[in-house]
Amino acid sequence: MKRILLLAALLAPGHLPAQTSRAALIAGLDSIARAALRDGRAAGLSVAVVKGRDTLLLQGYGFADLEFDVATPPGAIYEIGSVTKQFTAAAILQLAEQGKLSLDDDLTKYLPSYPSQGKRIPLRRLLDHSSGIKSYTELPGFGAFAMRKLPRDSLVALFAAAPFDFAPGDALVYNNSAYFLLGLIIEKVSGKSYADYVRENLFARAGMADSRYCSESAVVKRRAHGYDTAPNGQLVRAAYLDHTWPYAAGSLCSTVGDLVAWTRALHGGRILGPDAYHQLVTPGTLNDGTPLRYAKGLAVTPVAGHPSIHHSGGINGFLSELDWFPADSAIIVVLVNTAGPVNPGGVAAALAERLLGKVAPPVGQPFSRDFAPFAGTWRGVGRGVPLQLTTAVDSTGPTVRMGSGGRAVPLRYLGGDSFEAGNNRYTFLRRDQQVVQLRFDGVSVVSTLDRVP
Repeated sequence: MKRILLLAALLAPGHLPAQTSRAALIAGLDSIARAALRDGRAAGLSVAVVKGRDTLLLQGYGFADLEFDVATPPGAIYEIGSVTKQFTAAAILQLAEQGKLSLDDDLTKYLPSYPSQGKRIPLRRLLDHSSGIKSYTELPGFGAFAMRKLPRDSLVALFAAAPFDFAPGDALVYNNSAYFLLGLIIEKVSGKSYADYVRENLFARAGMADSRYCSESAVVKRRAHGYDTAPNGQLVRAAYLDHTWPYAAGSLCSTVGDLVAWTRALHGGRILGPDAYHQLVTPGTLNDGTPLRYAKGLAVTPVAGHPSIHHSGGINGFLSELDWFPADSAIIVVLVNTAGPVNPGGVAAALAERLLGKVAPPVGQPFSRDFAPFAGTWRGVGRGVPLQLTTAVDSTGPTVRMGSGGRAVPLRYLGGDSFEAGNNRYTFLRRDQQVVQLRFDGVSVVSTLDRVP
């Protein structure tokens, strides 16, 4: 009788909500992942959602290969693009921990033949994209170059000859050349190839058995094939890319499970000691003291309103997102084998909101001043092409518009001469009380824009 009463108590409604709530959470997460593939906008994707030690979702969706109707298998291997950068940054900081280099060392200490054009380029300026070196992926001829297998110094010669976009430390513009050079430095200092160093010192420590340096020719079990999106919206096979070139900026391949293991190892003290880890995740400043929100291979900004350390990636046929939420010990990974309209960052944000809760959008301070001194068109250095913004006032209040055909977005007033829209921040700079410049902070681009006459 006591056993029956105990069983009845355990099955009573009061004991069901925790299990039911978890089941509902998993169903909600699964629904978000499935919704991303509706209407054939992407071939497939793999998703991991983990909170603490609880793995809520670790699953593949759609297809790893469209031509043979191969469903995305467990442990599908994807090219992760620029998520590679945190591995490169961690390798550099490991070598710094060992006393083999310093982040304040000049680039030419390790690459003495690099034409620095009379500029001093500390390694830390390579890590946070503030070196000013021209990024090779923004060079007009790189598309054709990327299909050829040539010596590495051919690519270095291609971007090293270009003028600097700005003096080291004066701005931040996302830069693949910098991470290519960091890969060469890792090889020079460690005496190992980049692929071997990462495998032995990062993958092995984190328990990442299915991760590797990508190859365009190797036969790899469970490899997801990449697809691009044609102008008519149809999926096509990804354009060829020789993996000599993404290198330390974007040539690693991994799985959602391995990236969960990596995140636990990296943020759990198994890759770097406390001081080196602090440097990895702490953004620096520009020469004029402007604080950055990009650290070293990692962005430090909220995702879905929750504090996060994260990075995205994009490479021919693949998009990726890896987010760590330190306050909640949560990890979200989204890997997509299609370059197109399915944004893994957007999927990850929706998963984060479902997992961690909805955060009310920020509300700006009341702005009662005349916006006329802040209105105008502003132009300065951007990624590959000049960055142009237009600030104005409409019926909703102050707005900003990117480029010449962009949509006007409302600005939230932060106080002083600063505003915000989404993740972007805008601070107007004065000279003799007159507004003369606009400091744009888009996390991966931080640049001072001049007023266009």
